[in-house]
Amino acid sequence: MLSPLSLAPSFGFGDRLGLATPGHIAALRGTRFAPIFAQQSVRENARTGRTPQQVLEDAKRAVEAAKWDAPWGADADHLKTVDDLPPFIEAGYTFFTVDPGEHVDNEADTDSVDALQQKVAALDWEELSALYLPGHGEQVWGQFDAESLKRAMVKYAKAIELAVTMFKYLSGLKDAFDYEVSVDETDTPTTPLEHFFLASELTRRGVRFTSLAPRFIGRFEKGVDYIGDLSALDAELEKHAAVTKYFGTYKLSLHSGSDKFSVYPLVAKHWGERIHVKTAGTSYLEALRVLASHEPDLFLKIYELGRERYEADKRTYHVSAELKRLPATHDLPSLLNDFQAREVLHVTFGSAIGKFGVELKAALSKHETAYYEGLRNHFEKHLGLLQD
Repeated sequence: MLSPLSLAPSFGFGDRLGLATPGHIAALRGTRFAPIFAQQSVRENARTGRTPQQVLEDAKRAVEAAKWDAPWGADADHLKTVDDLPPFIEAGYTFFTVDPGEHVDNEADTDSVDALQQKVAALDWEELSALYLPGHGEQVWGQFDAESLKRAMVKYAKAIELAVTMFKYLSGLKDAFDYEVSVDETDTPTTPLEHFFLASELTRRGVRFTSLAPRFIGRFEKGVDYIGDLSALDAELEKHAAVTKYFGTYKLSLHSGSDKFSVYPLVAKHWGERIHVKTAGTSYLEALRVLASHEPDLFLKIYELGRERYEADKRTYHVSAELKRLPATHDLPSLLNDFQAREVLHVTFGSAIGKFGVELKAALSKHETAYYEGLRNHFEKHLGLLQD
């Protein structure tokens, strides 16, 4: 049944080809997670040439064929403007992820006191200082002083305004839906204290949000494991979880969740039931793994196109692969285990689908057993590490 999932622990499966849902279902059965089987952003739809309706219908067909009878959701991901909403609303999506990251002031962390004061002059300092100063008593996530409150206000004020606007628009058209606010695609991390400010202000402004995706410390790049200090991340995730527990009304969301195998046990330990994880490109990479093993000529065409398109296609993604570091190998499947190759192939999916989409889908239909088995094994590893 397509419906909002509310606070149930949940897992999002992006499917850029419209073929992966049977493998996702096989991996998810018997776990604690409620699924998002249709999940695609405006950016991804533009690159794949699919509409929100097509994405949802592809997932529905697979769900019906598998006789899946538990609740499942459809996520309109990374929505940046009110104008992005109508096609997803009309198609019947149940989960809406607003991404106001372009309105986050990343310079607020390092602005001089004078520059900060100039920016605060445009905001309601009197009202917010009365609410947050002095703090609510020392908490595990910290306590505001005048400067830290000003930095949080400047950093997130415009993002909060957009989240409020989009929530009100949705509320006028739908009675029940999951709403996520995502600030993960920003240059600077969201501190636990800033997380508290975001959650508090959204709640105060009447936004009923199901989940919140902060920008965590370290690097959560596409299709590869976490890059950073795991012990520091462990401590931060505990503090973020404490903020979530304080409010008790939403769950934490991990974006770019594909292949973050070192992070999953920490997430399971600290977040418990209040958890949502999003994956996307890793299902596409598993499709390419099938090609590398069974259709090497087609795989090599896609790999070469990836080399050509990487510098242009990577511009809207957080990746750090370098073309000069791509490995030289005749063992094509091994490329799907290499950091550099995974990121190059991951972000050039739109170019590959645009040029080789018909051949790619035909090859996967020919080798669908291998594709579904690969997806099942890959996501069982994800989900197994996320069990608490």
